[in-house]
Amino acid sequence: MYRKIIINDVKKSKLITITITAFILLAAMLTSLAAILSVNLFSAINNMMLRAETPHFMQMHSGDIDLDRLSAFADTENNVEDFQVLSFLNIEGAEIVIGEDSLAGSVQDNGLSVQSERFDFLLGLDGNIIYPAEGEIYVPIYYMKQGLASIGDSITIHGVSFTVAGFLRDSQMNASMISSKRFLINESDFEKIRKFGKLEYLIEFRFRDSSAVSSFESGYIAAGLPANGPPAITHSLFKLVNALDDGMMIAMLILISVLVIVINFLCIRFTLLAKVEEDYREIGVLKAIGLQVRSIKKLYLAKYGAIAGIACIAGFILSLFAKEPLMENIRLYMGGSGSSGLGTAFGMLGAGIILFVVVLYVNGVLCRFKKVSAAEAIRYGAPQSGTKTAKSYRLSGSRGFPPNIFLGIKDVLSRKKLYSTMLFVLIISSFLMIVPQNIYNTISQRNFMTYMGIGECDMRIDIQQTDGIAGKTAEIAAVMARDTDIKKYTVLTSYMFDMQMEDRTTEKLKVELGDQSVFPIEYSAGRAPQTESEIAISSLVADDLEKGLNDIIVLMIDGKEKRLAVRGIYSDITNGGKTAKAVFKTSQGSILWSIIPVKLQADAVTDEKIGGYKEQFSYAKVSDIDEYISQTFGGITDAVKKASYAAIAAAATLTVLVTLLFMKMLVTKDRYPIAVLKSLGFKKEDICRQYMVRSAIVLAAGVSIGTVLANTLGELVGVGLISSFGASTFRFDINPLFAYLFSPVLMAVCVYLSTRFGISDISGLKISEYIKE
Repeated sequence: MYRKIIINDVKKSKLITITITAFILLAAMLTSLAAILSVNLFSAINNMMLRAETPHFMQMHSGDIDLDRLSAFADTENNVEDFQVLSFLNIEGAEIVIGEDSLAGSVQDNGLSVQSERFDFLLGLDGNIIYPAEGEIYVPIYYMKQGLASIGDSITIHGVSFTVAGFLRDSQMNASMISSKRFLINESDFEKIRKFGKLEYLIEFRFRDSSAVSSFESGYIAAGLPANGPPAITHSLFKLVNALDDGMMIAMLILISVLVIVINFLCIRFTLLAKVEEDYREIGVLKAIGLQVRSIKKLYLAKYGAIAGIACIAGFILSLFAKEPLMENIRLYMGGSGSSGLGTAFGMLGAGIILFVVVLYVNGVLCRFKKVSAAEAIRYGAPQSGTKTAKSYRLSGSRGFPPNIFLGIKDVLSRKKLYSTMLFVLIISSFLMIVPQNIYNTISQRNFMTYMGIGECDMRIDIQQTDGIAGKTAEIAAVMARDTDIKKYTVLTSYMFDMQMEDRTTEKLKVELGDQSVFPIEYSAGRAPQTESEIAISSLVADDLEKGLNDIIVLMIDGKEKRLAVRGIYSDITNGGKTAKAVFKTSQGSILWSIIPVKLQADAVTDEKIGGYKEQFSYAKVSDIDEYISQTFGGITDAVKKASYAAIAAAATLTVLVTLLFMKMLVTKDRYPIAVLKSLGFKKEDICRQYMVRSAIVLAAGVSIGTVLANTLGELVGVGLISSFGASTFRFDINPLFAYLFSPVLMAVCVYLSTRFGISDISGLKISEYIKE
């Protein structure tokens, strides 16, 4: 019985059925796709880190190292399962020549390593541990992705030639946001080049209980063990950084899925209520002969359950095909997940959840059957509602409005509840179209670096991993002071200071000293330090120390305690994110590194200036800040860009489908009023114009509200997504051309075309068929 009812109903309302099926299919596909990608991403990361045996704690160190002391410390820590010190030979980018191109423009710290014997293995693209032969070199995937190297290419490093034997996965340094990259060579080749580079060390530990990292780190710092480098990085941070690029894309997919599901529910509610209104007299008859509400609901649930079931199955199947191009980046950087079956199961579960929620929602909407009066339904054949609002708008009071425009406006105002569905859909579509684009536009702008702990400049010079940092920094600063092409610059020097904790233990804090007002950053709370008794700390430090604004931090400066009031909290993606900024002076000679941000004059040629400083100061790393941003955030911006284009396509498709569905159903609902208008002498063009006015009014309201929400509430959504990779706060950098011109025009075109097609049945309506009284 149900099968026959469903088939007949589908034949009777093909457009409605197709549209609802398309919405449920899209929601199921996106939900299933997000579930499949999430499982495969995190499984692939876990699989890679298990094969590589990634350290649970890694401290980079430059300078002398006491292996016996480190080994003795590891022996006293019961939680330490294994310990090792690996060599990392830092090589200037200009000395690494791939084919005919060098890595002089790379912002990465490139270094040579040999394969580890104990853990932290470098893996080939097949997931196996690789051991290069003499004369062979394995290149990070990062450079393969950039198209800088291919298998068989020749690489020359300080005059020593190598052949690219393949590419490697580095569970520590895969991601573009990690500023160091390891090349793998044979031990004998490493010894040949050792004298040309700056030797650094990776001090690594693996634990029996990986959750005890914090207590181990405190003990390591308290013991005064080697830590002349970026703050220590833990296993969980390695996992997070590896997940960022594809994780952002998945997060955007989830956002799109949620909005599609909301639109889906609005459309189901609208079509279902319209169907109930159409069948109102039949429902009354069924109630009058004693059929229970539960039995009547089953008739509708059978149809929507069947539609949802077919759509969810189709959506799940489509997600299996759609995942392939999106999985390419995951497979390249992390390898196979080994959990394709689990991912498929979660995708099926996601589609199943959509089916369950749709049926549950339909059941909830159908609860209004209880309010249907059998006598009223049989007598009137439609729900009875007041028409006071409608009667208050009269054509005689239009005051010069053209009749068609007035009647269009009158209909929207008198049936607000009816048009609210289309309004909400247009608001959500506008929101969906603009927010991902705003996120992409924000993170691709140069000033986004100010939300990540880096001042906005044109050129950046890093002096590190070299002797006499203070003298070399002063030498560069002296040249800049005489350079008329430079508008402004400042010297920022980083030190590691002892920090007195409340329990009288000591920890380390990396503090950047210098004038913080020349190249200001954005603060999530407070402001930059201005006096020698003030300090600003990164959000990670604030969380670890449980410090807020005006709290006191005690540092040991030149052998004396210095009390500093916290005046600002900022986000930081550099050096593990645990940093601080201050303006006080110190005579401490142990400098970690110096940074000189530079703003050039408007007429200065950036490339020429960068080239000149690179040639003059070979020991410094000179970077174009635009290139720095591109190389650091390139993976994330590409992922968000893809998602933003997908969101535009989804929003446009949803707008077309919903408007078409709404107008088709509205014309069906308004057959009697249309027949009356025709009998009064209104032409088809007049009536069509009235419907176009209705669409235009709802469109204008929907786009306006959607744009405002996208630029306000959408900013909170953006913060939630972007905070996953370090920015605890930011403000949208809105592209006005897109938000206020392209998006509204695209929405208007979609609504116009859909409305024209949706009201095409008006010409076929005959007066005699719909006016019977």
